[in-house]
Amino acid sequence: MREARIEVFGRVQGVGFRRNVKKIADNLGLRGIVMNLGNGGALINVQGDRKIIEEFAQKIRGNPGFARVEDADIIWSDVVNKYDGFRILSESNIIFDKLKSILNLFKRAFIKRAKIARIPKHIVIIPDGNRRWARHRNLEPHFGHYKSGSYISMESLLKEARKLGVKCFSIWGFSTENWKRSKEEREAIFDLIYGAIERFRKDARNDKIRFKHIGRKDRLPRKLINALEKIEKETKDNNDFVVQLCLDYGGKDEIVRAVNKILKSGKKEIDENEFSAYLDSVGADDPDLIIRTGGEKRLSGFMPFQSVYSELFFSDLYFPEFGALELRKIFQEYGNRFRRYGE
Repeated sequence: MREARIEVFGRVQGVGFRRNVKKIADNLGLRGIVMNLGNGGALINVQGDRKIIEEFAQKIRGNPGFARVEDADIIWSDVVNKYDGFRILSESNIIFDKLKSILNLFKRAFIKRAKIARIPKHIVIIPDGNRRWARHRNLEPHFGHYKSGSYISMESLLKEARKLGVKCFSIWGFSTENWKRSKEEREAIFDLIYGAIERFRKDARNDKIRFKHIGRKDRLPRKLINALEKIEKETKDNNDFVVQLCLDYGGKDEIVRAVNKILKSGKKEIDENEFSAYLDSVGADDPDLIIRTGGEKRLSGFMPFQSVYSELFFSDLYFPEFGALELRKIFQEYGNRFRRYGE
């Protein structure tokens, strides 16, 4: 018994794709879930014999019904919790979904026309609410990570930020406190991050994006460490747009490690600029804007030294619901704020 997360790209919404996926899965005796993603793609989480899942994926790539599947990426993992049958995950009924889609088109058109007065150079996203999003839909908590960590969901945020003029995009993927979570959930998160990095490598190479890991490497799975080191080395000369993944990161831990580095160097006194050189974020500007999703109004120790003048925005949306449209709205509000730096 294996589990596969399949991200589907192409024309797969509004054409009966999910119904056809369920029919194929039922005929093959597979269990799982299929759902639409906010950017037009679809996400399938399926369980069963590996050979049967591969047959299932092949049928999906064959453009069932009126769909046009351009690509379907598979990430394999062990089964954490078994699904009962195969079902379509829908936000609501079909009529409401269509009305919501139409309203979103109008909202997107209006927001895109609105001018943004000022663009932050360095933004941070603290993604929160994955597990709560899943629980509200009677799903296992790890499925919230699958939805939010879907590469095509992250890709839309990265592209929107870069298009608007952002130079550095940081996201907190796993904190030093997250080790308290179950082994199964941690492994699911690490598998998801590994798959996203492997797919991101191609875009980083083609689009001249630099990738940096912020945090500790000594406790992560070896496979993931190798992937982080490889993409950092491959992209070290790219500077137009920087993506920083904060993984096994905690603000207190970062400062303690920085102090230990200073002590080892033999220095007895340093200023603020010198101290910054010992932090994980060395070389990057301090964050202009920090966004936390999920309704929580705290930073949970994220970059305490670097964030003293960051503008803060707390979104009530769970991260699986947070997309490029919401990012643009926040940028509009940021453009109306003015930082005085003590003046």
